[in-house]
Amino acid sequence: MGELKQQRHLITAQERLRDQVANALRAALIAGELRPGSVYSAPGLATDFGVSATPVREAMLDLAREGLVEPVRNKGFRITEVSERDLDQYAEIRALIEVPVVGRVTRTATREQLEALRPDAEQIVAAAREHDLIGYLEADRRFHLTLLGLAGNERLVETVGDLRKRSRLYGLTRLDERNELLPSAEEHIELLDLMLTGDVAAAEACMARHLGHVRSLWAQARDEPVEPSRPTARKLGVR
Repeated sequence: MGELKQQRHLITAQERLRDQVANALRAALIAGELRPGSVYSAPGLATDFGVSATPVREAMLDLAREGLVEPVRNKGFRITEVSERDLDQYAEIRALIEVPVVGRVTRTATREQLEALRPDAEQIVAAAREHDLIGYLEADRRFHLTLLGLAGNERLVETVGDLRKRSRLYGLTRLDERNELLPSAEEHIELLDLMLTGDVAAAEACMARHLGHVRSLWAQARDEPVEPSRPTARKLGVR
C-alpha cells in the first residue's frame, strides 16, 4: 500500500507540473513570447523552465488538443498561425451566436441568475486594472461561457469555447501597458446592467459592440512588432 500511495503521489505531482507548464506556455502565447509560425522543441523549452522535457511535451500535447500548437515531426511544436480571414470568420460566428443568445437570456433569465455573473464581470475589470492578463482572460472566459450557459444549450457553449481558443489574443502585454484593455473590460458590467433592465435591444447592441471591440484589440496587438524573446521560468513563474 505504501508503494502504491507513493506512485499515486508521483503521478499527481507530474500532472501538477504538466498543468503548470501548460499555463506558463499559455501565458507566453498571450504575452507574445511564443510567436505564431515558430517551432519550439520540448527540450529547449524544458531548459528555459528548468524541468525535464517530459512535462513540457505533455503540456504541448494538451495545447495541441486545444488547437494552439501543432506537432512537427522530429522538431517539436509549431505555434498555430491565425490569419485575418480566420479571425473575421471566428468573429462572425461568435456574433451570430452570442448576440441573439444575449437577447434570449435577457428575456428568460432571473435576476438572481444574472447577478451571479457580477463577480466575474467585476473580476475582469479588476484584473485589467491590476495588469493581470491571465486573470483577465480566465474571468472573461467564465463570464461569457456562464452567460451563454443560461440559454440551456451545452453544445452552444462548447462551440463558443472552442472559437475563443482558436481566436486567442497575442501581444496583450502592449495593450495592457497602455490601459487599452480597461474599456473592453468595463463593457462586461455595462452588458450585465443592461440585461438586468430587460432591455433586449440595448443588450444585444452592447454585445455586438463588445465583440467588435475585442476583434479590434486583437488586430492592434497583432500588428505591432515584437522583439524576439524566449519564455523563461523567471518570467512565467514555473518552479
